[in-house]
Parts: sequence; structure tokens; C-alpha cells
Amino acid sequence: MSDNNLDFKPDNSPEGGDYSANSIQVLEGLEAVRKRPAMYIGDVGAKGLHHLVYEVIDNSIDEALAGHCDFIELTINEDNSITVLDNGRGIPVDMHEKEGKSALEVVMTVLHAGGKFDKGSYKVSGGLHGVGVSCVNALSIKTVVEVHRDGSVYRQEYSKGKPAKDVEVCGTTDKTGTWITFKPDDSIFIETEYKYSTLADRMRELAFLNKGLTIRVTDLRDIDENGEARSEKFYSDEGLKEFVQFIDTNREQLIENIIYTNTEKNGVPVEIAVTYNTSFNENIYSYVNNISTIEGGTHLTGFRRGLTRTLKAFAEKSGMLSKMKFEINGDDFREGLSAVISVKVAEPQFEGQTKTKLGNSDVSLAVDKAVSEMLNYFLEENPKDAKAIVNKVILAATARHAARKARELVQRKSVLTGGGLPGKLADCSEKDPSVSEIFLVEGDSAGGTAKQGRHRAFQAILPLRGKILNVEKALQHKVFESDEIKNIFTALGVTIGTEEDSKALNLSKLRYHKIIIMTDADVDGRHINTLIMTFFFRYMKDLIKGGHLYIAAPPLYLMRKGKVEQYCWDDRQRYEFVEKYGGGREDAVSIQRYKGLGEMNAEQLWSTTMNPETRTLRQVTIESAAEADRIFSMLMGDDVPPRRDFIEQNATYANIDA
Repeated sequence: MSDNNLDFKPDNSPEGGDYSANSIQVLEGLEAVRKRPAMYIGDVGAKGLHHLVYEVIDNSIDEALAGHCDFIELTINEDNSITVLDNGRGIPVDMHEKEGKSALEVVMTVLHAGGKFDKGSYKVSGGLHGVGVSCVNALSIKTVVEVHRDGSVYRQEYSKGKPAKDVEVCGTTDKTGTWITFKPDDSIFIETEYKYSTLADRMRELAFLNKGLTIRVTDLRDIDENGEARSEKFYSDEGLKEFVQFIDTNREQLIENIIYTNTEKNGVPVEIAVTYNTSFNENIYSYVNNISTIEGGTHLTGFRRGLTRTLKAFAEKSGMLSKMKFEINGDDFREGLSAVISVKVAEPQFEGQTKTKLGNSDVSLAVDKAVSEMLNYFLEENPKDAKAIVNKVILAATARHAARKARELVQRKSVLTGGGLPGKLADCSEKDPSVSEIFLVEGDSAGGTAKQGRHRAFQAILPLRGKILNVEKALQHKVFESDEIKNIFTALGVTIGTEEDSKALNLSKLRYHKIIIMTDADVDGRHINTLIMTFFFRYMKDLIKGGHLYIAAPPLYLMRKGKVEQYCWDDRQRYEFVEKYGGGREDAVSIQRYKGLGEMNAEQLWSTTMNPETRTLRQVTIESAAEADRIFSMLMGDDVPPRRDFIEQNATYANIDA
């Protein structure tokens, strides 16, 4: 074969087959969505299932953004179908000239059809993937839509995206709005049970982001002794001011007043709320058209630039920095800061791995200007708060320098700089990180059993001594001085911190793509789980976002009846075993309670908890960064009552007095 003359050989093999025009398959209507659903909604698991709800809710939110809706109701029905209703204008039902059918049917059955593409109808609109309610319709075994508009009630039913009948008038009304009920197709989704807390968290978030809008969530699957369904109503008068207060509920406030602005710069509406607390963490949550931009983007860049420049100028002008022996950087101004940024962009450009990073360059300058004006006004009008912020910055800078020295000690000993791995690490022989996994195991006893039971080729074991440091309440240099945390950093092969960002994480040398927390199946084990997850959330959040963190699920019981043996992971399974094999009676010769991993032998630990063929792993994900932050600060903070309430509501079993 020469460089300029490509000699293609014909494929005469049977596998080649005939490849002609007849081989080209054209998927009509919504068939493409049903054929490749993950392309449109992300996945067909729990995340994709809940995304269906958000696509429908987004239409109602668009009506609210346009000023035509102030009430939305979301109901989880007994059969796990969903009903969403709003009091907006109602989807148009008149004939669509181009399609030759009702506009309602067009919206429900044609991808990328909707009013949000007409800037006369909506200046800005929400939604991430932009596939809309037609995608929800395609992936539902049944959908029913009712539109209240022009004095009449219009109705149409669909099955798997196809109309069951024409749009019909089924009554009269003096209201306006849209009512949609859909049941996800269980032949497509591997998970079909909606999680109330996931939906409620997102609705709360939307209520904060759209002040003056009432959103009610009801779960008809959960009825109390009085016959009342579980229900919550979310409403915010002050929007982001209340949002940032909610995020900081479990933290001690440093300043008395919320720093707030709601303005428009360069044609971009910008709303920002900021406060400072006594913690050592930075918590910034950014949104574009109600979409959580977890990867940040130009609006976050503008916020940080405006904050650093304005606060630094004020601090220098005040004379409080005169005795500082080293330079202050952007990190120092953000320690203890909690902020929510919300911008509305007519044509948002998203980029990044998950398409949640804003790329519009003009937004950066708009947010920068808004932050600068907001802070200059606040600092002049609130001298007490201004002094508290600058003092916090000075302490942060001092701690950062101490942390830098401690961090450098960690990294000087790390595998990346030629040092050895932790002495307690039993490494695997596999060098490909994508097929390697490491178990972070509670205690030397369980660590010993895990080392015996593991598959040495691809499974590494790192025993941890007791409960690791609570990083939620520790200065940064204390974190890097902790032996157990130093061992985790070194074993994983990651580095942290640069001159510009002391918490920047470098995952390029990550040695294992599965990091599995394996602790005892009791209250102490759950506590250690939470401590370790708090560390990863505060110092290795990108590792969680990359899908690398998991929790092992060891069994609670080994049940025996004659020759029958069965492991049970909760009390429900235990009771079912007793009913089936014990006639409803529980015999203490027949039950073994595992109080710790060390009580299992190596073979039992392997077969129940470590074997990829039989084990259950729970992947740690961040569905709502703001809610995750609030929960971690509550669980690891000093305020006991909310932590006790959370445990009582969420623990399968717990000794609250422990």
C-alpha cells in the first residue's frame, strides 16, 4: 500500500454480510429514545428514573420563570407513577400548521418541540438535556395529559410515546394549567421505585431558586395512622438568602448579615447570597437556569475573581494586613464561606464531562461586576462583619502555610516521589488502576481476615486504626498530620494542593479505580463510614464525582436451620428466614450475629462481601451537592439533636444512646 494510493480489500467473509441501503435503519418518531434511552436521560437506573420527573417539572418551572405560574404539585402515586400539575398557561392545543396535528400532541410526541425555542414565549428555560416531556412520554408505559385552557379541559393518552387516541375535550374549567401523569416503562428501567427524599431535595432547591413559587410534594405510598399521606410544601420569600441560611443550618455563623444581590449586568440576571461561618471549608453552589453546575464554569470563575479582588483591596486598605509575613491568596478569602450563585442565560453553552460546566465567556464579567458591587456596599455598611471576615482571612492564611508544610511532608513520602507505600498496605499485583481495587478496612483484626480472603491479583487491603480524624472540625494542617489520612493519600497515589488552590486534587496517578470502605455492620461501623466519607467529600470530592468511591455491605446474620444456611443483610431478611424455616420461631443455635468483620473467617468474608460475583457494593454519589454538604456538616458537627433525628429516621437499626 503506497502513501497516495489506498488499496481497500473487499470483505468476502460471511461475517461481513450485505451492507447496502437496506442496512440503514431509520428510527421514526420517538423510537430512537426507546432504543438508546441512556443517550437522552443519562442512564436507565435510579438517576435516569428521577430525571424523567425533572424534565416534566422543568416545563412548569419555565412557566414560573416567564411569570405565568406560582404553584406546582408533584405526587408519587401508589403504583410509582408520577403526577405533575401546575397553574401555568397550559400547553397550547390548537392545530400546529406544519405538523398537521394538535400542538399538544406535537409537544408530547416530537423531540425538541416546545415553546422554549421561541424566545417570544420564554426568555430563558431550564432543563439540561433539552429533550423535554416527549422523551418522558417515550419511556413511559402510559402517559395521560390534561390541559386546562380557554375554558375547556383537553385530554390525551399515550402508550410508549404513541397517542392512544386524538386530543379530546372532556369538560369545562375556569382554571389554566397542565396535568401530566406518567408511569415509567419497567421493561426499560432497571429501577422503578421513586425515592421521596431525592425528589423532595430537588423541589426544595427549586423553591429556593425561584422565590415566590410554591412547590408541594406528596407521597401516596406513605400513609400515616391518621390516613394522611407524607407531604411537604416548599416556598421561599427571600430566595437565595434563605437557601444559604439553610445550607449553613448546622454551622456557627461568623457574620450577622447575609451578603446578597439580585441584579442584572451586561444583560445577564445575577442573584448571589453569601455568608461566612467558623468552619474551615468552602461551600459554593452555582446554578444556570436552575441547573446545578457541579463542574462550575465561567460564572464561578467570575465570582471567585470578584470576591478575591474586592476583599483583598478592602483588607489592605483597612491596614489589618500590615503585620502579615506572607502573601494571602484566593483560598484564604473563601475559607468558611458558603455561597449560592444563580444566573439566567438565554443561550447557555455547557461543556465538561457531565455537561454541567458553563462556557459562556460573557457571564464571567457580569458576575465579577455584581460581586464587586455587592461586597463594596456590604463592607462599607457593615464594619463589624467586615472586620470579622478579614480576621478569618488572616487565620486562614496562617493555617494554610502550616498545612502546606504538612502536605509537603505527606507528598515527599508518597509513591509519586519515590517513597514507599504504607507499611500496613497489602498491595495487589495488578498495575492497571482500572481493574484494581482497595479496601479501607476498620481495624487490624478485620484487616488480617480481609488480607487472607482477598484476591491478591487485583484487591489491595489498607487497615485503618479506629476512627479517623473528623475533618469537619479540624484545621487543614491537622488533617495532613494525621497518620491514617497520610496513609490513605500515599496508598491511593494522589496529590493535593497547589500554590493557587490548596485543595486542588490530582487524580492522574490514582492507583485504584475502586476505593471500597469496609467497616463493621453496626453503629460504630456506620460512624466510621461517615467519618471516611466526610474526608473524601471535603478533600477528594472529584474522586466521588468520578465514581470511584464505594461502601461494602457485609451481612448482619448467618441463619441456619438443619442443612440450610443463609446470610441476611437486615432484620427483614432474618424474619423471612425464620418464617420460612422456623415456623415463626427464632432459635438462638440457628442465628449468628456478626458484630464485626473479624468474626467472619476469610472464606465467609470473601463470599459475602469481597467477591465481585456475589457481593453488593453501594456506590457513593452526589445527587445534590448542597444537600450533601448540609448533611455532612450536621452529622459531623457539634449540634446533637438534628443528628439524633437523622439517625432515628434513616438508620435501619441503631442504638441511639451509643
